[in-house]
Amino acid sequence: MSHSHRRKVVITGIGVVSPNGIGRDAYTAALREGRSGISTLDGLDTDGLRSSAAGQVHDFDPTSDMHASELRRVPRMVPMALRASREAIVQAGLDDWINSASNVIDHQRQVGVSLGTGGGGLAFVEEQYRLHFTQHTASLYSIVAGTHGNLSSELSIALGLRGPSHVLSTGCTSSTDALGYAAMLIRNGTVPLMLAGGADAPISRCILIAFEKMRVISTRRWDNPAQSSRPFAADRDGFVLAEGAWMFVLEDADHAAARGARPLAELAGYGSTCDAYHRVQIAPEVIEPVRAIEIALADAGAAKDEIGYVNLHGTGTELNDRLETAALRKCFGPLADSIPMSSTKSMIGHPQGACGAAGVAATVLGMQEHFVHPTINLDTPDPTCDLDYVPHSSRPRRVDLALCNCIAFGSKNSALVLRRA
Repeated sequence: MSHSHRRKVVITGIGVVSPNGIGRDAYTAALREGRSGISTLDGLDTDGLRSSAAGQVHDFDPTSDMHASELRRVPRMVPMALRASREAIVQAGLDDWINSASNVIDHQRQVGVSLGTGGGGLAFVEEQYRLHFTQHTASLYSIVAGTHGNLSSELSIALGLRGPSHVLSTGCTSSTDALGYAAMLIRNGTVPLMLAGGADAPISRCILIAFEKMRVISTRRWDNPAQSSRPFAADRDGFVLAEGAWMFVLEDADHAAARGARPLAELAGYGSTCDAYHRVQIAPEVIEPVRAIEIALADAGAAKDEIGYVNLHGTGTELNDRLETAALRKCFGPLADSIPMSSTKSMIGHPQGACGAAGVAATVLGMQEHFVHPTINLDTPDPTCDLDYVPHSSRPRRVDLALCNCIAFGSKNSALVLRRA
């Protein structure tokens, strides 16, 4: 279908639960100020752990979103996803639209859920094994809470949404893929509305130990833990594990106009590829990350010289940062030097499968407020990382077209193109 005749997909609501701000206004302010949400790791047994910092969401009271008895039956990411979802739904006016129907069920059936998560219920399952081996017991809900596929149902049930309810778990690209998948469902007419985004809460002892063994997580002890996430810096030593939820209401643009909803941005293009190379490493030729970006641009009907900002995956690992830089240079050629690019993870850490959604939220909110957020802690750039990463401070800028890039274990690459509404 030509770009002029296919359904346009717009974002009409955003909700945020982030280490550096709960709620989209707090998140926007933190991004503009370059404020980190990374702090000293707490809340679990750290004996023997080398990693000491994490992007934890403090001051989050899950009982405001779920009853205490229900919280024992779900992973921590579920109440976070509910909080972000409700904020997005309120901004989009979706509750009002659903309840305005003469038959509410008819409108509930027109809203689906597409949730991206990497760790999902792994931390919950880890706790059940601890209970099994120490107290010879486990939760009745070990299976339904620990199985990724059931997690979107928690949102559908709590919010009364009767459309498709799906989970995409593709590693770090999970929420990017969940947004791309949701857009495809809207474009092909399956439903006019999707609640989509990402949530993860993977901060647990065994997960941290496993990442330490992989040598991809930061173990250097800084005087200030906020300094520990250092994408593209010469002295980086790995990512900082994080948690959070970033959710969106995606909608057919004509449907949004008919009900008087204000678009925040257009989700214009999506592309995804696989290197088919290695379980955890990016292929050094960076052919497939480039192709994912080019597919997303083609899907958006956009030219490379239209891109005014790139939100980078930017984990802070030596290999990822260097090869992502190489991919952007290979894709954009000489244009790459003139495009500001930054890593949201420098301020929030790496929330695994939710990271793509975190970057999309940062990008749309920046487009709304006319700024691009910084990459903090970039004191001395790695010589092989030589793009404009907007170091230290945010930058005033009107962006009409942006690219959000994401890379995952398993050789996966995904990208989204966002157009100013």
